[in-house]
Amino acid sequence: MKNSNIKLSVIASLLLLAGCGKDFLDEQPSEFLTQEQVGEAASVNPAVIEGTISGIYSTMFATQSGGTTNHDDFGHKGYDIYGDMLSGDMALSVSTYGWYRADITEFQSTQDFTRTRNYMPWRFYYRVIRSANLVIDALGGNETVPEIEENKYLMGQAKTLRAHAYFYLTQYFANSYDPSAEILPIYDSPDDLNGPKVTTAEIYALMEKDLNESISLLDGFSRSSKGQVDKTVAQAILAYVLASKGDSHEEVMDLTANVINNGGYTLMNSEEVLGGFNDLNTSGWIWGVDLTVDAGLGLVSWWGQMDLFTYSYAWAGDAKAIDSDLYAAIPEDDVRKQQFAEPIGEYTDLMPLNKFYHPDRVIGGQANITTDYVYLRVAEMYLLHAEAAAKAGDAGAARTMLKGLLAERLPSTAYVDGLSGQALLDEIYLQTRIELWGEGKSYLSLKRNQGTVVRGDNHLSNVGVPINYDDERLTFEIPQSEIQNNPNISTQN
Repeated sequence: MKNSNIKLSVIASLLLLAGCGKDFLDEQPSEFLTQEQVGEAASVNPAVIEGTISGIYSTMFATQSGGTTNHDDFGHKGYDIYGDMLSGDMALSVSTYGWYRADITEFQSTQDFTRTRNYMPWRFYYRVIRSANLVIDALGGNETVPEIEENKYLMGQAKTLRAHAYFYLTQYFANSYDPSAEILPIYDSPDDLNGPKVTTAEIYALMEKDLNESISLLDGFSRSSKGQVDKTVAQAILAYVLASKGDSHEEVMDLTANVINNGGYTLMNSEEVLGGFNDLNTSGWIWGVDLTVDAGLGLVSWWGQMDLFTYSYAWAGDAKAIDSDLYAAIPEDDVRKQQFAEPIGEYTDLMPLNKFYHPDRVIGGQANITTDYVYLRVAEMYLLHAEAAAKAGDAGAARTMLKGLLAERLPSTAYVDGLSGQALLDEIYLQTRIELWGEGKSYLSLKRNQGTVVRGDNHLSNVGVPINYDDERLTFEIPQSEIQNNPNISTQN
């Protein structure tokens, strides 16, 4: 069994390299154990699969996981930056090295399927999906409920991660939610290769099934750290999935309330929102990554693109700032206004110097990344609950939840009591953009609320140009490599 475990460890590492396209078709070396043998071993020894699940979590923040050596290719948080810039809420206010400028802020990649940055998110999220499929298959397949408790938890994690990846693909590669539109291929088995595009409704059905099953499978799971997904993470992702459909408000309210009331999380207080957003153990964080020197991240990382106090592009010449109009909309007595540098010169103008930073606050100082990544916060559940309640016509519940969040940000929330109808919805949308700035959620909110992007004067292009949420410029194209190598896909969305 010792020798078998060594082989299984090797094959688990190899399987994680599986992505979409031609590289996935490479045959596995015959001297390794088969997927069937992995499944048989896992049925009595969950440790066989635990290593593969850990590998998926590592892929989430791995450099080159989008198939390139680009310095914006570092996993899920890399595409958070894409979304924040496409939404208009994050401005590339100074560009010396050119990262993000032409491809993202000038919309070249979203309009040209030959560009590498169409390929990167497609490659990355399908890589996560294929790795999750390997785990699910080894545990008995999509319809199996494992007998061993540890394997139930592993199945729940794998299905949550698969749904999470599909959700981001539906957001980045479809202009809007259209149940009948064919947008993406579904792969829910390791045997699936080069599938045709299926309808949005089919993809959403898979995501909802995965997440509902995960909520059950993960019931009772006590994770070792917030670096793993648990029941509350599955509930939160399902809330996002249903909210993006626009017709499941009561379910969204129930899910978000469960996370808020039963997850054991507390909202970040006024001190914490100015505390650097750098520690996974922060009480308001639901899911993230505990980064250490062993992770091997440096310049090519989210911190390496965003933080003035890291050896970074933000320090060296590519400044990311809050949109000037959004900044102006933050009240002077709102603690979150202090997260951004006042206009003191071209370079530091409205950068998030007091929101995201290494604790030492030495400009250009952090070379080896040890500050953590945040994927999900409980504040998102307050805002999503308020949004769903307002859309459901329950203005009282919406105001209560919004005030619960704003009580930690403003000296008075009395003005919320006078809001109703569209004015209430507009305020929730605004507060979502302010609260979650730089965390990759503005793009999701833009699409959910069918908003319009109008860039402020600190952007380098398209200043003042109204761009609707479903504009082609805000959505990626199916990459050229997929169309060339998949005989079942020949058209764009």
